[in-house]
Parts: sequence; structure tokens; C-alpha cells
Amino acid sequence: MADKADAPLSAPTHAQSIASPINLFLISLLIVLVYLRLRPKPPAVLAKGPPPIVFRTFTPPTLRPYNGENNMPVYLAVNGKVFDVSNGRNFYGPGGPYENFAGRDASRGLACGSFDEDMLTKDLNGPLDDLKGLGDEEMEAMRGWEERFHEKYLVVGKLVAVGHPEAPKEGS
Repeated sequence: MADKADAPLSAPTHAQSIASPINLFLISLLIVLVYLRLRPKPPAVLAKGPPPIVFRTFTPPTLRPYNGENNMPVYLAVNGKVFDVSNGRNFYGPGGPYENFAGRDASRGLACGSFDEDMLTKDLNGPLDDLKGLGDEEMEAMRGWEERFHEKYLVVGKLVAVGHPEAPKEGS
């Protein structure tokens, strides 16, 4: 019995190495993951916004091109205010149910609930529609449309008659 207790412990038959294939693979994987986590990210690129809209004074002839054709925005006027209704192009642009109001003063047509061409001012160089002949109920309807446009769309200008002191000059 004493022989076994006095015998030296046997040395391991093979030495453990840190350079084993599995350890090298795990260390490489760790280095790749740390690199992917800490590498600098490219700066975020913001989408280009729409061009700024400047408040302008329009006359009926200068408002007319803004009817949604030829990639133009869609504007319409209600009670002397010009609204950019381009977001509602399906309604106010070409082919929409309100397309005859695009690029025009829509006050009378909206007040009367009529899409007829005779609701629009024929002479674009004449005076603006003074809305005479509309009753209280129709004026209230027009104010309701105006409020709705204020809630949904940007006011981009005001509508004045040709020859008005604030009217844009020819060629500007």
C-alpha cells in the first residue's frame, strides 16, 4: 500500500494548447463580431425635401397654369386665399371630380355645391367674383370649405383682380 502512496503523480500524456482549431475559430469569430459592432457607420442621408413655397399674390391669369397639368402643382382659390391642393391631386387635378376648380377661383362653385363650368369666372382679366347673389346658407357652405382647406392644405398666396395695386406686374 505504501508503494502507491509514495509514487509520484504521473504527468499528463499530452499538453493542452490554446491554439486548438476550435479556439482559433472562436477567437476569430469574436474579433469579427467586435469589429462589426464597433466599426464606424456611414452618415445617414436625409431625403431631399420639397422646395420652399413662397407666399405670392396671384391674379386669375397667373393662377390658371397651376391646374396640375405639365407637372405643375395644383392650386385653387377660395374666398381670396390660394391653397396648394397638390396632395389632393386625385380630387382636384386632371381627371378628378373637382378638376375644373384647379387653377381657378372655386368660391362660388364650392358654395353652391356645383361643379359646373358656369360657376367659374369666364373673364380672367375682369373683376373677381364678389359672390353677390349667394344666400346665407351658401356663404356658410363656402366658409366650411375654406376651413377644411385651412386644416388640410397650405395657403400659398392670395387672389386679387388684374390691375389691383398688389397684382404681379406683367412678365414677373
